[in-house]
Amino acid sequence: MNAWATPPSIRGVRRDHRWLWVIVFLSFGVGDVLTTSVGLRIDGIIEFSPLMAPLLQQYGFAVLVIPKLVVIGSCYLLWRFLPTPYSVGVPLGLAVVGVAVTGWNLHVLAVAVMP
Repeated sequence: MNAWATPPSIRGVRRDHRWLWVIVFLSFGVGDVLTTSVGLRIDGIIEFSPLMAPLLQQYGFAVLVIPKLVVIGSCYLLWRFLPTPYSVGVPLGLAVVGVAVTGWNLHVLAVAVMP
C-alpha cells in the first residue's frame, strides 16, 4: 500500500473541509479586514504588524485585501494538492489564526471604546 494512499474510511473527508473554508473566509478574510479597518479609524489604535503598518499608511485600507487573497489562494492550492488525511490542516490552521486575530481585534476595539 502506498503511504500517500487514502484509506477507504476517510475518502469522503475532503468534502467535509468546506465548512472550514467558510470559517477561513469569514474570520481570516472578512473579520480581520473589517475589524482592522474599524480599529484604525479610532484614535490610539495602531496596526501592530511591522509589514502592514507602513503599507497601510502609504496605500490605505485596500492593501489589507491583497495579502489576504494571496494567503488564502496559496493555502487553497496547497490544500488541493495535499493528500486527504493531511490536507485538513491547511484550512484548520487558517481558521484558528483567523478566529484568534479577529477575536483579538474585537477585544482591542472593545477596550478602546469603553470609558
